[in-house]
Order: sequence, then structure tokens, then C-alpha cells
Amino acid sequence: MSIQNPANLTVEEAHKILKTFDCVKSATESAPTKDSIRQALLLVTELCDNQILGICANTAEQGILALKTYAAALGYEVPELSAIDGSVYIKFNPKTGLCYLDSYTGEHRGVLISCQSAYDGGLNEMYGHLPLDLFTSESS
Repeated sequence: MSIQNPANLTVEEAHKILKTFDCVKSATESAPTKDSIRQALLLVTELCDNQILGICANTAEQGILALKTYAAALGYEVPELSAIDGSVYIKFNPKTGLCYLDSYTGEHRGVLISCQSAYDGGLNEMYGHLPLDLFTSESS
């Protein structure tokens, strides 16, 4: 397997960048750049067997865009989802193809990525809430 790593990050550096997001509170003022987050995420996802995405967004449109851009960056296609009003949670398991969108009353916003390995010693980590716009074209 060939891992594209133009920033020449080590796995430890990538993990440290992604762990600035702790699933509860947003990254601190010294948050890494979106480019370094993208590079770190692409590196660690190459090192696990499966990823599950969870997206919390203010609108279905915002959540679906985040899902599509993250999935495309990770090499996945997503099924069509119907928009609903209000804040949403989207869960997508590329391995099974299961994807659903539901209303969400929580306060968190962003993308959670669960990296899962099938082998002992493999990468098994949860990263997020990463920026919704991490892979959009206007994201820097």
C-alpha cells in the first residue's frame, strides 16, 4: 500500500494533530491548520481497515456536503440522502454502505471519524469533531 504523505508526517505527529480535537470541546487557539489536519487524517485513515463517519451539522445541506467531501477524500461514494429541517446527525459506514440522517439536538458540530483496525496493534482511534469544511474547495 502506498501512502501519500506530502507533509512527511510521522504517524505520531498525525495522531497529535488530530487529537487536538477531543470529541467534546473544539480545538484550542493553537489549532493546527486545515492543511495539516487534512494531511494527518489522510495518513491515519490509510493505516486502518475501516472508518466510520459521524457528522453533526446545523442543516442537512451542510451535513450532506461535509459527508460528500470527506467521503470523496477518503475514496468512498455515498448514497443520496433526503434533507430534513433543523440540525442533523449523519452516520456513514463505508464498509457496510449503511448511511442515515436524523435530527440532532446536541450542541456539537463537526465530523467524527472512528478509525478501526481488524488486527491487534492496529490503529483504533476516534478523531473529532473535525471541521465540516475540511475538504471543501474554499477551505484553506
